[in-house]
Amino acid sequence: MKRVLLVACVLATALPASASIALFTDGRSMKIAAFKLVNETAIQLTFRNGGAVTMPLGRIERILDDEVLEIEAVPEVKKLIEEGVFPKRSWCYDAARGPIFKSKYDKLIVDAAKKFDVDAALISAVIKAESDFNPREVSNKGARGLMQLMPATAERFAVMNSFDPKANIVGGAHYLRWLLDTFAGNADLAVAAYNAGEGNVWKYNGVPPFRETFVYIRRVAQALLPKPYATAASVSSGAGASAERN
Repeated sequence: MKRVLLVACVLATALPASASIALFTDGRSMKIAAFKLVNETAIQLTFRNGGAVTMPLGRIERILDDEVLEIEAVPEVKKLIEEGVFPKRSWCYDAARGPIFKSKYDKLIVDAAKKFDVDAALISAVIKAESDFNPREVSNKGARGLMQLMPATAERFAVMNSFDPKANIVGGAHYLRWLLDTFAGNADLAVAAYNAGEGNVWKYNGVPPFRETFVYIRRVAQALLPKPYATAASVSSGAGASAERN
């Protein structure tokens, strides 16, 4: 509990990000000064040295706040990265572990959990962190629906309509299964990749040191950890909340 509380405080007191990183579907990345959605299918990126370009939103894998934590300067955070936050357990489907939050999407979550052999509690925790169960949610980065799928991710997992709750949950659960398989069942890495992309997890050989990613992991963990841990992790959690969705 002590470690979770300390990390929450460190993250909450970090300075706001002054730039962003755009990750493209072809694997490239670019630091940008700003971004804004032009319409449902296009986004404008403003370059750090001036100028801007408008491109199809489908070319963007995700956009992250470019704020890197000085991990080595905070031993407790470094230890948390090395040891992980999530329990070392199977995150496969277990009929005894259903959705954490009661909602009208419980059956859809359980069905998707069974189909892709993913823990239903984990799926519901991701939905809570991503959209707070709002199927019409659209982030300022273009992510959509309950599990906040970017258009490129939706296409990758055959989601035709991200605003359709069933399709969105199926796509998000499929992505979580792929991430869990990719990272050998390590929930810390899978959840980090859901936010920052698997490319960044490979690049940093672990949880990427982005403040946004740490805040996101904390939010998902709050729902899954025992209540005392969730209470501790929620201290000062209001800071940077808008930066937690893709």
